[in-house]
Amino acid sequence: MKKKSANPYLSGARIDPEHIKSGLSVADMIDSTFMAYNAGRMREACRLYSEKMLLPDVTIGMSLAGALTPAGIGKSVIIPLIQAGFVDWIVSTGANLYHDTHFGIGEELYAGSPFFDDIDLRKKNVVRIYDVVFDYKVLLNTDLFFRETMKSEIFNRPMGTAEFHYLIGGFIAEREKKLKLGNPSILGAAYKASVPVFTSSPGDSSIGMNIAALALSGSKLTLDPNRDVNETAAIVLDAKRSGGKSAVFICGGGSPKNFMLQTEPQIQEVLGIKEEGHDYFIQFTDARPDTGGLSGATPSEAVSWGKVRPESLPDTVVCYLDSTIALPLISAYALTKAKPRKQKKLYDKLPKLVEKLKKEYLTLQKKK
Repeated sequence: MKKKSANPYLSGARIDPEHIKSGLSVADMIDSTFMAYNAGRMREACRLYSEKMLLPDVTIGMSLAGALTPAGIGKSVIIPLIQAGFVDWIVSTGANLYHDTHFGIGEELYAGSPFFDDIDLRKKNVVRIYDVVFDYKVLLNTDLFFRETMKSEIFNRPMGTAEFHYLIGGFIAEREKKLKLGNPSILGAAYKASVPVFTSSPGDSSIGMNIAALALSGSKLTLDPNRDVNETAAIVLDAKRSGGKSAVFICGGGSPKNFMLQTEPQIQEVLGIKEEGHDYFIQFTDARPDTGGLSGATPSEAVSWGKVRPESLPDTVVCYLDSTIALPLISAYALTKAKPRKQKKLYDKLPKLVEKLKKEYLTLQKKK
């Protein structure tokens, strides 16, 4: 029997891992051998996600920054999480969604090397994202897909990025079906599951560049950030007002991280609605906190902004690890340990959620 230490600092699990053996599952490996440092934080993140965040009353937002989809992370990890009901809404860079579309329309990317001669690659019309390579025509074909799709009359008006991605996702899903591709695209999977997908900086990607090109020939399509700010805030407020909790699952940092976290300051600081912050927080990042950038800002710092509930700090984990390593690990763990959840289909509910947010805000304004 384990002897319990009287010293509270020595009350944790004893570091005495079992030998790794053939046939050990990912989940068992994490539980039995990830003892300390970022491995320890990885185990804490896996358990927080599986045991608390995946409870039915928790609404989970995932942010995606960094070149994840070119590495195949969309198909291998994020789509299975969407299908299992383990992700309820997403904020992504436009670049991730653009490169995700390559897979949905049948384009091909290949494993390469970070040491290829880039001058020679340019001569041979090959594009490199670190050690991922593809033909320059992949970009041209994807641009053409977006421009031709966005010429449809349903796009000829202002809209939020959630609506835009939902409509695009429908076209991608049709292309996947026609080409018998299976389910390789995040936007296609999000469309089928009614998971709203937002982009915090829509002009900062090839998707936004193609929208801008169409504007030169008279298209009325614009992406309205006001709708996105109110819709994301409405999702979080409803998660709390319905008696549940709000969780953020942050992959990388940057603008998607801030856009997801700013939902609470929007509710509290700007709209003046009483709220206390997100309840659960997981982040995978390589950014340091001491440079002052948002990418490396800790959950503790987020408390000072009202982004995270002070009482929730024990339920926050930051793991300093590449998302392309961390995401497959935590996903394999969660899909092993937790049962699929009923999909919340938040996209279908957005108009009602925004109306509830508006009603609470206007009621407060009348009292002033």
